Amino acid sequence: MARIGVSVLNADFGHLQKEVDKVSNADFLHFDIMDGHFVPNISFGASVVKDIKTDLKKVVHLMIDNPENYVDSFVKAGADQIIVHIELGEVVEKVIKKIKRNKIKIGIALNPRTKLHWLRYYLDDIDSVLIMSVKPGFGGQKFDHNVLPKIDELRQMFDKDICVDGGINLKTGRMCTLAGASSLLSGTCVFGSKDPMKTVEKLRKI
Repeated sequence: MARIGVSVLNADFGHLQKEVDKVSNADFLHFDIMDGHFVPNISFGASVVKDIKTDLKKVVHLMIDNPENYVDSFVKAGADQIIVHIELGEVVEKVIKKIKRNKIKIGIALNPRTKLHWLRYYLDDIDSVLIMSVKPGFGGQKFDHNVLPKIDELRQMFDKDICVDGGINLKTGRMCTLAGASSLLSGTCVFGSKDPMKTVEKLRKI
């Protein structure tokens, strides 16, 4: 069975704590942090991560410029894992070292068109890879089937957690797990359903 994460970005922010309580059976909450520069959208900051009350693990996905400047604030806010984008280049190594010093888990994300070979320098130092199956920055996009071979290829070289983010539903989630994904991240599919908790269980069992 896959581990299931739920994206807070797709929740109703007018009733955020109630929305989170509806998915208490998930494995982790995923927080997309966007600054309007690295991706063309703005979301929220460390205060939202801190204020949400949950027993679930909090995974923070930094889609921002200069992420090394914000690691400490998100650790203090309760992040159990921080994910940084491979597309940031040389700064990735600096961020990994900073996260390691804080003794929480480390993840690297890569966009749909980014080649896997850029990961080879970091695979021994990280706990997970987040494969984006949509262009980062906005929720509710359609799944890019071209990432399926990438998941399969990554599984041949990485025996830890592989999570897929973007356009995940019961059909596309099944495709991802068959390709080698061990975790699925969903937002629209879960919060857009009549019974989010039941939807989480369905995703877990595909």
